[in-house]
Amino acid sequence: MYKSYRKLLVSGILVSAALTAAFASDTGASKKYTEGKEKGKLVIDGGATYPVKNGMTGPYHVNVKAHKMAINNGRPATPNEIKAWNIDVMPDGTGLPEGHGTAEEGEAVYEAKCLSCHGDFGSGGGGYPSLAKGNAYELHETLKFQRTTPDADGPVRVFGTYWPRASTLWWYIKTGMPHPAPLSLTDDQVYALVAYIYTLNELKLQDGTEIEDDTEINKSNVLKVDLPNKDGFIPNIDGPHALEDVRAFYNDYSNYGNGTRCMKDCFKGKPKILPIQIEQKSFLPPLSEKRDLPENPCWIASCDVEAGGSSANAEGKKIYDAHCAVCHGNDSMGAPDLGNKEAWAKVMKQGMDTVLKNAINGKNAMPPRGGTDLPDEKIKAAIEYMYSKSK
Repeated sequence: MYKSYRKLLVSGILVSAALTAAFASDTGASKKYTEGKEKGKLVIDGGATYPVKNGMTGPYHVNVKAHKMAINNGRPATPNEIKAWNIDVMPDGTGLPEGHGTAEEGEAVYEAKCLSCHGDFGSGGGGYPSLAKGNAYELHETLKFQRTTPDADGPVRVFGTYWPRASTLWWYIKTGMPHPAPLSLTDDQVYALVAYIYTLNELKLQDGTEIEDDTEINKSNVLKVDLPNKDGFIPNIDGPHALEDVRAFYNDYSNYGNGTRCMKDCFKGKPKILPIQIEQKSFLPPLSEKRDLPENPCWIASCDVEAGGSSANAEGKKIYDAHCAVCHGNDSMGAPDLGNKEAWAKVMKQGMDTVLKNAINGKNAMPPRGGTDLPDEKIKAAIEYMYSKSK
């Protein structure tokens, strides 16, 4: 039977390859762009482009009329508008504002604004990433680690060991942190936080200077930190010729993979088959074979629980803490915050059915299900908990 399946699979692959080749020639697949500003240039990612032909692009149908329609809404942005919107910080320092801060000052800001999510000394927690795990220069070597055995250590990827540029750290803190209130930190506070994260990773400046608690980090030296993984990413996407450098890199197949494309008999020799060495046949406690769900699961906040009283909302609180507190923990996100009687009274006037529907489908800044995959019952449990604490 195995041989029969194998023959069938090989036949299917050969037919698929033949159809792919025929289809590619029929659709005009090309390694170069055939229209637009990039016309004639190699595809940026080394792949193929499929022009619109006979109402299709590759295997996909296209609304040809919409594809050819020009959209001319609005007007070009003025230089002042671009300046106001452009808050990027480039690796060369373009976009950095004046400011300064020390690690000592940054520690105070961190404890007030960051610790609740990122943990003591940037250790991480609650689904939020670690910012440091120790000396970045020593831990940088772990990036080569592979988990080849169950007890093997994996690579340590934190800011100090993994990031190639410090500009992204400054920019991300300024524009995205703290999560409930982005853009709320002053430039000096951001410089101070960057200095603190430098010290947590035991980083040095490029001239060998140790970054102490009182070392001032400012516009002139913030990007002069010596990051051990500065050359760890390819291709190099910095500089005025970045696009062409990337184009050349990905269109040279010797830079990655096995250097050549292969559609047939690519594997040489026999495959290595590793059988299961320990087969688990028994379980304690035994696995349940029941497939029915309880009619009234007691993890719903509105159902009765044995302890009674406030315990009925225990599951709702658990869901709130894990998924809702980031936005509903204070009023900075525009959501009705926990304990705000006036805000919740206004919300609940719509009725639980409407509130639950809005929470499930999303409304205004509220993403569907709060950006989670929680079932309706747990969404309702969280709403009931927040309302019960805001009466």
